[in-house]
Amino acid sequence: MTVATLVLLALAAALSVLPSRPPLPHWTTALASATLLGIAAVTGLQADRVHGVAMAATYVVTVIAAAAGGSAIVTAVFRLARRNGTPEPDGSAGPLHGGRTIGVLERTAVAASILAGWPEGIAIVLAVKGLARYPELRAAETHTVPTHPAATSASEQFIIGTFTSVVWAAAVCGVGYALVS
Repeated sequence: MTVATLVLLALAAALSVLPSRPPLPHWTTALASATLLGIAAVTGLQADRVHGVAMAATYVVTVIAAAAGGSAIVTAVFRLARRNGTPEPDGSAGPLHGGRTIGVLERTAVAASILAGWPEGIAIVLAVKGLARYPELRAAETHTVPTHPAATSASEQFIIGTFTSVVWAAAVCGVGYALVS
């Protein structure tokens, strides 16, 4: 069961990273990733506690799945938040730049903090992210007015992306924790 759980976690992450042929709508990738994560949770709860190399593999696969797997989920939630499912009106990623890279780093740090049993690390990650983004958020809110009703403001993008990333990382770590405890 341990191997099946780790393979399911890896597949959930791979769906976010690997392009599909033919290209699928973002919600299908997100739904498939969430479904695989749910199945991994069920198999992880039925697996025996891991030791040695299996424990190391569990930590590595869990952090990779948390980091890589969240991109499809965040994108799907952004589109859901816009209410009409379309990308930003001008085709950009939105008012905040570098969010995908920051999200991967955020999910990696959150996953490592959870697996290390250091919940304070999550608070540090979120505080650093908020402080680092504050000038950009402030400038975006005071100098720009959304030109399209479906546009997402910088603050909305920040909150939605952060919350979705942290929830994804915590859910993946829950599966990993089920294997190591």
